[in-house]
Amino acid sequence: MYIHERYDWPNFSWDSDSISVPLGEVRRLQGALLARMQRLGFPERQESQLKTMTLEILKSTEIEGEILDAEQVRSSLARRLGLAVSGLVSSDRNVDGVVDMLFDATQNYLQTLSAERFFNWQAALFPGGKSGMFKIVTGAWRDDFNGPMQVVSGGMGRERVHFQAPEASRIPLEMKRLMDWINSETHIDPVLKAAIAHLWFITIHPFDDGNGRIARALTDMMLARADGSALRFYSMSVQIRAERNRYYQVLESTQKGDLEISEWLLWFLNCLRGALLSTEIILNRILQKASFWDAHRSVPLNERQHLMLNKVLDGFDGHLTAAKWAKITKSSPDTALRDIQDLIRKGMLQKMEAGGRSTAYEVVLPL
Repeated sequence: MYIHERYDWPNFSWDSDSISVPLGEVRRLQGALLARMQRLGFPERQESQLKTMTLEILKSTEIEGEILDAEQVRSSLARRLGLAVSGLVSSDRNVDGVVDMLFDATQNYLQTLSAERFFNWQAALFPGGKSGMFKIVTGAWRDDFNGPMQVVSGGMGRERVHFQAPEASRIPLEMKRLMDWINSETHIDPVLKAAIAHLWFITIHPFDDGNGRIARALTDMMLARADGSALRFYSMSVQIRAERNRYYQVLESTQKGDLEISEWLLWFLNCLRGALLSTEIILNRILQKASFWDAHRSVPLNERQHLMLNKVLDGFDGHLTAAKWAKITKSSPDTALRDIQDLIRKGMLQKMEAGGRSTAYEVVLPL
């Protein structure tokens, strides 16, 4: 029996004593990080917002096995946020769709949640009306035309059903109950409300496809309400991706249990705590970058040097070499080497100590 089949669904219960300490820790971390974000300069705050939301989209889609182009996601987000960012590229419709969904969920977090809004989110994920090669219902609740909605693993003949969602005929009423609860004032802590909303939505599984990504966008919206801010400075999807196996295990055990959901809430709070702690790494990198440019604000540089220094400061993939410089900037090897040597003379780059086939370079960070 799944929880949605129980007579008292969806009257969830939990052990308040067991979750009070982790909830208090999460709320403390949220407050501290939000205060730190508010103290950042406007450009650093914008960059943090862009980084966090880009990661959220990339990891949320990666959980579903889909890999998006990071530069397209970043460019699409920058345009939605109205940020003056260099090096923007054009983006595909499917990238713009998932960006539109997250943007609406987080930047309009106080708006009433309605069926139409959910439909718009799901339709944005599948602009062609297809999931891969298969045509799906978009902009409407699923109809179960091809059978019940099941979460299944294993090859043909060895399938294992992890979960079966409510039949399609129940969805309009089930979703109305969920939306009424989300839109109403409750005595439940907003963070716990975000955790319950995620579980409740994913249990109904109201769409043909896109339920996981929409559940995570809904969670972001609820956490923005908990923060009282559209400023996104941590990513739940990054942490869920890192704990994906445990995420599915807890979901399955909760959906096959009774309506006592302490295990789910404890997992959610621990995951959120991990997301908040990981934000420190992003913020420190942004502050390092700001300090670097502040120390060298009067140094004359060409466009290639600006581009490559920012890439390294943002977290370059691997080591910086002259060959990578030439490839990324579309310049000759000689030009790349001259650019690098100029930066070494100016005290902005230095050779890395570790040897290898190619000489590698690193940014000289200010003390």
